[in-house]
Amino acid sequence: MGTGKDERDILEIMQSLGIPKNHLAVAKNNLNSFDSVTRSLLVHKRLPDKATSDLQIERILLDFSSLDTNNFSKGCGVGEREGRVFSSLVQRRHYHMSHGIGRSGDIVEPQPKAAGSSVMYKLATNLALDVIRRGSGLAADVSGSNGKIPGPARDGILLPLCTGMSMTLTLQALKSVTNTKANVILWSRIDQKSCFKAIMAASCEPVIIPTKTVGDNVVTDVDAMKAAMETYGNRILAVITTTSAFAPRVPDSVDQVAKLCNEWNVNHVINNAYGLQCEKTCKLINRACVVGRVDAIVMSTDKNFLVPVGGALVLSPNIDVVKSIGKIYPGRANGSPVLDLFITLLSLGLDGYKNLLKERKKLTNSFIQKLEFVAEKYGERILKCDNSISYGMTLNNLQRSSHKKSRDSDVNSKDISYFGSLLFTRCISGTRVVPKNQNKSIAGYEFDGFGSSTCNYSNSYLTAACAIGLTKKEMEDFFVRLDKALNEYHRKLAKK
Repeated sequence: MGTGKDERDILEIMQSLGIPKNHLAVAKNNLNSFDSVTRSLLVHKRLPDKATSDLQIERILLDFSSLDTNNFSKGCGVGEREGRVFSSLVQRRHYHMSHGIGRSGDIVEPQPKAAGSSVMYKLATNLALDVIRRGSGLAADVSGSNGKIPGPARDGILLPLCTGMSMTLTLQALKSVTNTKANVILWSRIDQKSCFKAIMAASCEPVIIPTKTVGDNVVTDVDAMKAAMETYGNRILAVITTTSAFAPRVPDSVDQVAKLCNEWNVNHVINNAYGLQCEKTCKLINRACVVGRVDAIVMSTDKNFLVPVGGALVLSPNIDVVKSIGKIYPGRANGSPVLDLFITLLSLGLDGYKNLLKERKKLTNSFIQKLEFVAEKYGERILKCDNSISYGMTLNNLQRSSHKKSRDSDVNSKDISYFGSLLFTRCISGTRVVPKNQNKSIAGYEFDGFGSSTCNYSNSYLTAACAIGLTKKEMEDFFVRLDKALNEYHRKLAKK
């Protein structure tokens, strides 16, 4: 008898096991449905509107991993890097994708040993761009005076790096794209260490542009930025602005800065770490691309998409900037942050992501009202800031009477810091307690009034964020615990 290949359908062959044909017909429909999900992703490269089931996602990932050489049944790897993994737990954690992404010359270049991982990376990038455009509202194209022009989400790259390191890569890429020896970075002050360290890591010289205070708001000093451009001229590599910050700092006037950057032919990088969840911020960035110059927007994956820490997205209206970032990345890259995002986006679907944005926005008014209630109960007030994510309340009554007139930052900060420890012991995370006149030195640069992004801010304060993923129960628990912590503090203060 011959040993030729049996050309029958696999389900047809299953009938030989005694499984009724009508049972298999129903099962085949479901199998076809699973196949259609994968095919749709590959053809359309768009995030499905509805969530994909865990079973479907796992099947997609295992299908992709079977395309990597470390999973070939007849593979024979004799190189120093063959995707060998000792622990089966680690293998399962990565869905057997152990070759990473990219090549030593370019992180976005397909890896010959990992066709499946390369497909996953390309798809994850496309899905991320799609959800940013159709979910958050950052545009691929915007309407300029002469028709359509590239928008902030024209192109992008996924990096397995934190936001700070991604900022460093972006600055290095801009040096390559502009072919310049300029190394001065005009940095609109924002008291977050990672961005400042990113400038130093890129071997650039930071010039700190002071902010100014308008009411409770700490805002961009556009005049100071313009003066710095006049002073440093062709030594400037880029301007870095920020659109997501802790109150009382508010998003920079990136549209006005974009105009200046266009006039002076200077690169403009926007640190939009967690701004995708804010519609107002996304509209501001779109407008910046219309009226002026934006070269790159750097964003965190964990703060915007509820995945573990370790990934970032860099968007640009300029495809050459994105290509340069890919080429400047040294070595092959870890695929875990990309895999996390791929799984999460499919688990959400576009509708699920939009619902998260709606839920956050819905909680905002209640968040402000509850914060105001607690503040007034203890003789404080909320900070009236044009910040749609981070909110603050004063802590001016936490100091002991003997300390209130002191200008000693150590004396003033002790009372405020003690209150911060009370919050922590009540398992409250994410709040920031900032005393007045706090000073800090970073890499030899002095920051007066560190924490508030300006010198001599008039209030000590606490901030908390109404961010994506926050639930109503978490919000209510926070305000109950905040109330108890303030009550406990004031009782102890009265005894002293």
